[in-house]
Amino acid sequence: MSGNNCTAVTEFIIFGLTDDPTLRVILFVVFLGVYAVTLLGNLSIITLIRKSSQLHTPMYLFLSHLAFVDIGYSSSVTPVMLKNFLVDKTIIPPGGCVAQLFFGGIFGTAECFLLAVMAYDRYMAICNPLLYSTNMSPRVCTLLLITSYLGGCVNAWVFIGCLLNLSFCGPNKINHFFCDYSPLLKLSYSEDNLAEILPAASTGLVIVITVLVILISYVYILFSVLKIRSTEGRSKAFSTCTSHLTAVTLFYGTITFIYVMPKSSYSTDENKVVSVFYIVIIPMLNPLIYSLRSNEVKGALRKLLSRKHPFS
Repeated sequence: MSGNNCTAVTEFIIFGLTDDPTLRVILFVVFLGVYAVTLLGNLSIITLIRKSSQLHTPMYLFLSHLAFVDIGYSSSVTPVMLKNFLVDKTIIPPGGCVAQLFFGGIFGTAECFLLAVMAYDRYMAICNPLLYSTNMSPRVCTLLLITSYLGGCVNAWVFIGCLLNLSFCGPNKINHFFCDYSPLLKLSYSEDNLAEILPAASTGLVIVITVLVILISYVYILFSVLKIRSTEGRSKAFSTCTSHLTAVTLFYGTITFIYVMPKSSYSTDENKVVSVFYIVIIPMLNPLIYSLRSNEVKGALRKLLSRKHPFS
């Protein structure tokens, strides 16, 4: 990460969210609570799905992996952010920045693919119910999961490959609460257009592909549901999609703001707030969305609790 005529930067300083000492204490308590709920909620979802036989379906298999990805995504950023609230200066070595960007890229991209896979699963369940068990066989589910994680790795390596070709000397203060690619690029000594275009193109391609899969799936779902004559049947069909649609709207709404809107249309502080929402808050909300809106999850939880406390 250094050029020939440049003394390599040996550490980066992360500014964080705020310099106000009182606000930092308040935010530390708030985000520590958010992180605890994220870990507890997502681990609970994974455990419940593994232990409840009625949840051993493709839909909940993908949900368990979404919960795992949410844990990884939040954990790649939140601990460093929490540390920043407690110390005057958060120092991170270049290797730490690379690792944070790499794992954030893997889990963030994998989440996009998993949300698309879950939309495809709902399409198969509602539009082709008789062929569902064949079209969503264990082998197909495994291939879809491998594709999701592989897509995450490829996108992350695009970012890391470009980052490792940049030179850093002089400025080493990152105006963010984690090692995001955009503020690192601003600190770079190199003038490499490819380093600016390639990661944006790669992320844009991921967003376009996954959004198209989700949109096409739900267009077919909508037409299939409209053909159902009974109101109860329509309601039941839509109820299996509402949790997923809520999660998709929250996640893509925020990443669109970051990666699609022109940089000139929002400030660095707005970027930080939106980043907090999709990296820290959404991983906490996803298990709540799926557990509160899914009768199957609530039923499995009641069954599991009654099995542990038979006389209560």
